[in-house]
Amino acid sequence: MADRSARSGEDNRPTGIPVLRWEEPPEGPVLVLLDQTRLPAEEVELVCTDAAALVEAIRSLAVRGAPLLGIAGAYGVALAAVRGFEVEEAAAALAGARPTAVNLAVGVRRAQAAHREALARTGDARQAAEAALSAARALHREDAAASERMAAHGLALLDELLPAGGHRVLTHCNTGSLVSGGEGTAFAVALAAHRSGRLRRLWVDETRPLLQGARLTAYEAARNDMAYTLLTDNAAGSLFAAGEVDAVLIGADRIAADGSVANKVGSYPLAVLARYHHVPFIVVAPATTVDPETPDGASIEVEQRPGYEVTEVTAPQVPVAGAGGGIPVAPLGTQAYNPAFDVTPPELVTAIVTEDGVVSPVTTEALAALCARSRQVTIS
Repeated sequence: MADRSARSGEDNRPTGIPVLRWEEPPEGPVLVLLDQTRLPAEEVELVCTDAAALVEAIRSLAVRGAPLLGIAGAYGVALAAVRGFEVEEAAAALAGARPTAVNLAVGVRRAQAAHREALARTGDARQAAEAALSAARALHREDAAASERMAAHGLALLDELLPAGGHRVLTHCNTGSLVSGGEGTAFAVALAAHRSGRLRRLWVDETRPLLQGARLTAYEAARNDMAYTLLTDNAAGSLFAAGEVDAVLIGADRIAADGSVANKVGSYPLAVLARYHHVPFIVVAPATTVDPETPDGASIEVEQRPGYEVTEVTAPQVPVAGAGGGIPVAPLGTQAYNPAFDVTPPELVTAIVTEDGVVSPVTTEALAALCARSRQVTIS
């Protein structure tokens, strides 16, 4: 079950954004999320009391972004365990809620494994639930630390590729603290450049569908007093042609073993533009986004979103008439092609930045070595 409640937006995060937290009120533990579908108009909390509510929050994009989905998935397993629900069933539902985002399944499996191990060792459901919650909290902390390291590696790479400074960076979708336990992935790199006085301009693609760049990245850029400009996705080409883009920074929802990158739809055209105009195209993502079990881009399942996200727009306080609850902008019955992601081949990617270092050039062998290093760090 999920409940919504408004809040002032005040909290202790650097950007003032309460993205996700575990709470234990007298009536029982809950997972509290910032409902990202309501931004930037209002900050509203979504309170999930069971895994089913969290699954719906994930599918509706109230909670979203690869690293945060992993954290949310782990907490969802813990929530099911603590409240006495069937953990295996909850884990399966959570892992399948967004098929392209590999971090979701990784987070679910981590908490699920901790629960299974503790249950087998002790036979105590309470201790098993505590183990799942500890795993979720550890993942949350690790992601915040990973975000800091990605920002440092990414800024060093920008300085190496663009020694003149004054970076003009184009970004796509949303990759800041709204998707992370810390300050994000690609956005964290741009934010580090801003804080060091080396960011001249952040170009923000509005990002269709759902306008996550316009609604969310612009929201985060404004909160951090960054110099930013919003543009329609199809205006990016004119910026490249005018020589106004020094680098492209994007995140990723899944990186195949060969280096193919699945990210919000519109990323692939940016990679093509960047290659033609000799501009670095940089992917920033935690090492868990690399999926050795997915051999190549053709093997990545691309989520298809409802057509009404394209054929309708939503606006607060305006009467609605469309099937999806929005204002129709296309004739009734119009079919819409609405993939959530596209896939960029590795030959168009200048570098992949992770918390464990930078991969460039992007090859199967280099990614395998990165994954091996990452596993060693995790085990130690």
